Order: sequence, then structure tokens, then C-alpha cells
Amino acid sequence: MAARPLVTVLGEDGAPSSKQLELPAVFTAPIRPDVVHFVHSCMAKNKRQAYAVNVNAGKQHSAESWGTGRAVSRIPRVQGGGTHAAGAGAFGNMCRGGRMFSPNKTFRKWHSKINQNQRRYAVASALAASAVPALVMARGHRIEEVEEVPLVVSDKAEQLKATKKAVDMLAKIKADADVKKCADSKKLRAGKGKMRNRRYTMRRGPLIVYKSGGKEAIELAFRNIPGVELCCVDRLNLLQLAPGGHLGRFCVWTESAFASLDELFGTHSKQSELKKGFKLSHPMMNNADLGRLINSDEVQSTVRPAKETVKRSPLKKNPLKNFAAMQAINPAAATAKRRALLKQKNAIAKKEEILKAKRAGTYEIPAKDKAARKEIKKSGKAWFKAAVKGTDLI
Repeated sequence: MAARPLVTVLGEDGAPSSKQLELPAVFTAPIRPDVVHFVHSCMAKNKRQAYAVNVNAGKQHSAESWGTGRAVSRIPRVQGGGTHAAGAGAFGNMCRGGRMFSPNKTFRKWHSKINQNQRRYAVASALAASAVPALVMARGHRIEEVEEVPLVVSDKAEQLKATKKAVDMLAKIKADADVKKCADSKKLRAGKGKMRNRRYTMRRGPLIVYKSGGKEAIELAFRNIPGVELCCVDRLNLLQLAPGGHLGRFCVWTESAFASLDELFGTHSKQSELKKGFKLSHPMMNNADLGRLINSDEVQSTVRPAKETVKRSPLKKNPLKNFAAMQAINPAAATAKRRALLKQKNAIAKKEEILKAKRAGTYEIPAKDKAARKEIKKSGKAWFKAAVKGTDLI
């Protein structure tokens, strides 16, 4: 939102004059990029020309389906014989030489209606953005040396007829850097558009907004300067104020055009005189600088102090996987583990000793083990006899 209460009018020579104008209320309107983008995308559709494929394209074969029972698909097939095309599928979008899927029609809904109040809101928002130097520079305009934004020149500019004088005036008000940027950006368009009367692309430069003069004067002077566009203040167009839906067009206003904005858009307390029922909406926030709001004394005096100590919950460890956690809950765990390791070590040593003796052929089963084995065998035989007693197995 523009915060400049008065705007200085520049003369033809680029020097500030003694005349100052109050900033119109439309420059304090809410800046809504979402509304501007939506309205711009809808408006841009309204210049489209209908296009479609020929209704007969892909259907100029004598073809008919063979029906079912022939172990082939039911797609229509070219009739006749004696040619490679005979029996080939036709008409379908999957067939060679067939029509496209869902062919384009000229009766498609090409254009889009937009609410009148929404259009006016978007134009007011685009005008407000054009008065914020940061947004204008972010859009790519070269306004580093410009006296002030919004830039207002005297009404003598509306009587200019020669392009040479118009170029001189732009240089004196330091707007020529933006024009030079546009002239240097002229490039050959990529793609088929080169063949369709849009051979070159170029960046947008200053928008000259005038009140009167039109085709008899000011348009003759500025129309041939690269990147420069003209617009009457009574016919402000969102496609020019926010090209591509991007806010922040660099505008050069004539004095009378600038002075008529309050009559055209009204103020926050008075309805527009020329747009029936339209009244500028109030911004939701008077100050959109959130950092300044949060750090202000009024807010900081009521918020609680920042917590310096942070209570952190410790990570719970699994005693079965973490030995230190096991030892904390079972002091005997270290002794038990040591015993188990020692037992395992002795068992491995004994096994290796037996294995070594077996390989050397000197291994003898201990008498104790022999007696135990005989006892196991004897008890097994006794159980078997008891199990098969009275049966015909033996």
C-alpha cells in the first residue's frame, strides 16, 4: 500500500514543479494477488479464437466392423481387397489414419464471464500495487533513477505529437532505462507462433495513462516506442495494469488522469461517481508489516516470556538390547553374563579337545558316559517290549 500523502507533478523537462496532488484513495486499496490472477486468467480467455479439427478427419474410409465370431476385435475395418489397407482398422483413435480421441469442436466454451465488481476490485488492486516501488521493481521495471512512484507529469504531455519529443520526455523523467530494457529484450519467438503474426517477443515497459488527446496527439507520439503502451484513464485494463497476472506495472500518469481517479473509483467513505454502486473496500490490516507488529512494545508487553529451560523426555532404552540399562535394573547381570561367557568358553575348549582326540583316534568314551548310555538303551528296550505286548508285531 502506498504511504505517500502528496505526489509532485513533473514538468516536461523532468524538473519537479510547485504543483502537488493528493494521492487518490484507490492507491490505498487492498493488494490482492489472488483476485488479480483469477480475473486476469478469465479475461485473457476472452480474446481466444475457436479452433477445431475437420469433422471428417480420420473418417474418410469405407469401413465396417466384421462383428463377432472371427477372433478379431470389433473395430471397423477397411472394406475391399487387393491393397495393403484392406482389413486394416479404421476410424478409432488407436488406428493408423484414424480420428483423434475427443476431437476439438468450435462450440467449446472458450470465453469466461467475470463478475463486474470483481473486475473493478482487481483493477483497483493493480493500481494500488503500481504505487509500491518494491512491487514495481520486483516485476522487472528499471525505476532506480525515477523521481517518485507513482510518476505524474504535466498535461502538456497529452499534446505531444512527435515521437522524438516523446522519447526526450521519457529521458528527462528518467523512464528511458525501462524503455531501453524493452528494446534490448526483443527476441525471435520460440515455436510455431513465428508463423502466426507474432514473430517477436518483448518485455513490457511503461504504461502511459492519459485523460484526453488520444489518437489526435499523445498516441501518435508514444505508439512507436518499444515496450511503451498507452491507456485512457476511463478505460483502464487489467491486462495492461498486471500483464501475466503479475502486479506492479510501471505507470506514467498525466496530471488530469491522476486527478480523475477519485471520481472514477471513489474513496473509502464515498462511492464512485462513474461506476454505479462501487465503493473501495477497506484493507483487512492497516499495517501489513508482521515483523513490526510482533516486535512492537504493545504486543511484546503482553506476551509471556520465552521459556529458557526445555524439558526433554529421555529416550527409553531396551534392557534386553542395552547392557547398561539391564545393569541399572539388575545389579547381578554383569556376574551372570560373565559366568555365561566363561561357561561358553570352557565348552568350546572341551569340544575342540574331543574333536582333536577323535581325529587322532585316541578318544575314549568315559566309563560314566558308557554306563549312562547302556542304562538308556536298556530302558528303551523294556519300554518297547511293554508297548508291543499283546499285539501281533512280534
